[in-house]
Amino acid sequence: MMAGIWAVVPAAGRGTRFGGATPKQYLLAGDRVLLAHTLEALLSHPVVAGVMVVIAENDADWPGWQSLADKPILTCIGGATRAGSVLAGLHALPDDVRADDFVLVHDAARPNLAAADLGRLLEVGRADPVGAILAAPVRDTLKRAGDDGGIDATEPRERLWRALTPQLFRRHQLARALQEAADAGVDITDEAMAMERQGLRPLLVEGSEDNFKVTTPADLSRFEFVLSRRAP
Repeated sequence: MMAGIWAVVPAAGRGTRFGGATPKQYLLAGDRVLLAHTLEALLSHPVVAGVMVVIAENDADWPGWQSLADKPILTCIGGATRAGSVLAGLHALPDDVRADDFVLVHDAARPNLAAADLGRLLEVGRADPVGAILAAPVRDTLKRAGDDGGIDATEPRERLWRALTPQLFRRHQLARALQEAADAGVDITDEAMAMERQGLRPLLVEGSEDNFKVTTPADLSRFEFVLSRRAP
């Protein structure tokens, strides 16, 4: 049995594509807010020991959860960017999470994480010195657009993957990579990118296409349909 590990969930974003005053992670999906589904997907796995949710300062929508599935939910205040929020979450983890312990980072708006995918990521990633991410191979034909909206070229898709979350790295190694990227003024879009800047090569673990990120109202409708098809 693998020892328990913690997850960091950056949830300080505003989700402006939805419009309105409520951040997307607090929109209702079924009878619960989106973030509740995300946390349940993480904490229902026996290896996940707890979650650090990184929220915005003066977050009036945070429900004040302290536990789920008899596991702790802690909070801290995030930064101006996703990378800054993840870094804040790593620093705020409990003292018994050691520097070389693996930590998961998962998007607040990916509520449809499959337990089997999470288990495979943990098994593969923790056997690697660097870590791993869930990802999906690119299957569509890729076009490069010109400034006028016309097609300039068709790009080869072989060996291209779409990065998903969770992503799994050692606490100190990831914190150092994120800090060095911030110091260099580099816009980090996922944790693996920060690790790559250190010359490291995280593993790709194929995950389900259903592990989609809710970024638009259509995505939220898609997740609500998924919920409607689940057995009670």
